[in-house]
Amino acid sequence: SKCEQKKYCEKVRHVKKNWKDWKQASPFYSGNRIQTTKYTWFTFLPKNLFEQFHRLGNLYFFFLVVLNWFPQVEVFHREITMLPLIVVLLASMIKDAIEDYRKYQFDKKINFSKTRVYDK
Repeated sequence: SKCEQKKYCEKVRHVKKNWKDWKQASPFYSGNRIQTTKYTWFTFLPKNLFEQFHRLGNLYFFFLVVLNWFPQVEVFHREITMLPLIVVLLASMIKDAIEDYRKYQFDKKINFSKTRVYDK
């Protein structure tokens, strides 16, 4: 179906209801909520670090940091060796946090929008 007014189309989600599935649904069904975010407040740091260290460049700099803690191999001061890794990790974390927050806001907007349910 085509929308007659563009403003109307942007504000209302259209859901087609399947009565067979509806009758079998549990009374404790939580709803049709959309969630596209990756992280929560508790999982942001561990999940993000796990993803960051799957990148070869971050693993390389982490290897240099660990290697520099041994006095026999130490080339630079320990703090200087850690600086590039910390800067890259913080920049990536800030970028991921902003993206995930924007997804959260969009999900919230979609989940609280008016919905029309079409029945046969």
